[in-house]
Amino acid sequence: MKPAPFAYHAPADTGEAVALLADLGEDAKALAGGQSLVPMLALRLAVFDHLVDLRKLQELRGIERRGESVWIGAGTTQATIQRSDEIRTAVPLLARATPLIGHFQIRSRGTIGGSIAHADAAAEYPAVALTLDAEIEALSPRGRRMIPASRFFTGMWSTELAPDELLTGIVFPVLPGPCGFAVEEFARRSGDFAIAGATVAVGLDADARIDRCGIGLFGLGPTTSRATEVEAALLGTAPTEAVADDIGQSAVSVLESVPSDLHGSAAYRKRVGSAMVARAWRCAVQEAVND
Repeated sequence: MKPAPFAYHAPADTGEAVALLADLGEDAKALAGGQSLVPMLALRLAVFDHLVDLRKLQELRGIERRGESVWIGAGTTQATIQRSDEIRTAVPLLARATPLIGHFQIRSRGTIGGSIAHADAAAEYPAVALTLDAEIEALSPRGRRMIPASRFFTGMWSTELAPDELLTGIVFPVLPGPCGFAVEEFARRSGDFAIAGATVAVGLDADARIDRCGIGLFGLGPTTSRATEVEAALLGTAPTEAVADDIGQSAVSVLESVPSDLHGSAAYRKRVGSAMVARAWRCAVQEAVND
């Protein structure tokens, strides 16, 4: 199939891009790397009268250390992130999740902003952003605002972004002290979307007790999510006190609307998700203890 007819726009800067989105409203869609949007257009799962191509916007690209955080421009490709020494050092979880995204051809065109804005529940980057308490930078005619990842993902393929807002960057905190990070996922084939996956970030205080804990879940609902109740129970405990298998089971036990499709039933996804959480927890804790 071919996409439905649309008008093509190629703004020269973010100001022009935002003005176009404001003028065209919900009939327009921003196009970043196109690795998710173009197939949906070709299959007519999505139809827009206008596409606003962001490829010329150099100001949306780059990786910058800003004090205790790292800013990544929305137009930065996944391949650039994968090669970045700064990301490997400052945001290890993002670096480890990146090679799991599709194939190298996809990562060469796909962007971090496109993945975050697309908000696929089985994608790695939304789970990483949520787990690390990232902030999403958005620009509109009203100015710039920061949206916490905790309220950015609102539903299947939907976000907090208004029709006239452009995602311009993502800010990831650099966690201090002993930390451990891990991402685990199960997919039918390498490069496929995950049937179930987990991201874990653990930070320890001076007494080697957990003072920061994030457990992200993807492929297990209409949006990526966090096991907040499990995280709260783990705070203040010694990492070796917790049983990884129990953490995994608790993390998925409260999930609702777990998908059931040709790749597996909801019960199967929960079992896989529990195992992914447990595996990621063990790896992250081991790294934090040895840090």
